[in-house]
Amino acid sequence: MSGVLDGIRVLDFGRYIAGPFCGMLLGDMGAEVIRIDKLAGSEDRYLVPVTNQGEGPLFLALNRNKKSLTLNPMKPEGREIVKKLVATSDVVIANLPQPTLESMGIDYDSLKAIKPDIILTTVSAYGNGGPYSERVGFDGVAQALAGATYMGGRPGDPMKSFIPYADFGTATMAAFGTLAAIIARQKNGRGQLVEAALTRTVMAFNIAYLAEEALTGISRPSYANRGYAAGPSDLFKTKDGAVMVQVVGQPLFERWARLMSEEEWLTDPRFATDLDRGDNGEVLSMRMQEWCADKTTKEVLKLLEEARIPCGPMLNAAQVLDDPHIKAMDFLEEMEHPGLDCPIPVNTTPVKLHDTPGTIRQRTATLGEHTAEILAELGYGEDAMAELHDKRVA
Repeated sequence: MSGVLDGIRVLDFGRYIAGPFCGMLLGDMGAEVIRIDKLAGSEDRYLVPVTNQGEGPLFLALNRNKKSLTLNPMKPEGREIVKKLVATSDVVIANLPQPTLESMGIDYDSLKAIKPDIILTTVSAYGNGGPYSERVGFDGVAQALAGATYMGGRPGDPMKSFIPYADFGTATMAAFGTLAAIIARQKNGRGQLVEAALTRTVMAFNIAYLAEEALTGISRPSYANRGYAAGPSDLFKTKDGAVMVQVVGQPLFERWARLMSEEEWLTDPRFATDLDRGDNGEVLSMRMQEWCADKTTKEVLKLLEEARIPCGPMLNAAQVLDDPHIKAMDFLEEMEHPGLDCPIPVNTTPVKLHDTPGTIRQRTATLGEHTAEILAELGYGEDAMAELHDKRVA
């Protein structure tokens, strides 16, 4: 099946999550994505190894639909290969510091000199132009800087999200920006620089809290799992697990109060609005916890679902993989890979297009799997390739 980005070539210099996930999304939509790997393999390849060659599950999931070219772009011969690749490409992705981009010859000015309509998509921790721009940073640093970690956990015991949403969210924003730049180029013939930043993403996700603070100076504390603008909204323990319940809006609160046999709370001024219920959420959570304590998760979910109250079980990873809804949907797809005794489940494209869906057409490449193919396409013969290999260039 052809994809909407058929004919678009992407050079992926990304590492870890923010760059590679952006490249993965573009690859799912049909782009030809070439991952530029270090000769010994880049560091993100070997995190939490699960294959005989040492690749980790994150790497395998985020680098499908890509070719692997091993290359040292810091050597003159490597720089020349980069120039030839750029001349044939539409997009370059890099989540590397600006000095590194310049030393590799893949900063925007250098790329534009090779191909004027090139699109460079960069990801940084803080964005360019501010006092922190030259600092290095990862997902957790951005969560902390943008105020999200402060609101996690409990008062005096902040906690970042275990899931690196700043990385994944920024990669998604980078892919969105890249698609917009491709559309713009179709209209005006010009490439451009697309900048995404971890802190920018978390600021966007955290805007309601930040805007409220700017307007009111309320200085909210953290709430752990409890919602601050509605209630009851919390994680509640059952006899055999836990459930997340979110009661937001008057109709839901009325149904919940009746289920709890607390109809008098419907006229209690403490619970008159969502904001009031958030302010007094501890009382509501205590009542809900009391109701859940002597019931199983299955019993709690059945009663809440009958009352049409949003709820769901808290599942661990093994339970997620065994969940009937997860199994029935196309959220995951099995992918074969050399060095694995069984297929690995990887996420499908996380947005579903019914006419032009994203697809997994090619498993994650082994290190340098496509080096000879790509170099041959650029005009290198076997002797030239052997010389590049001997010089530790490719």
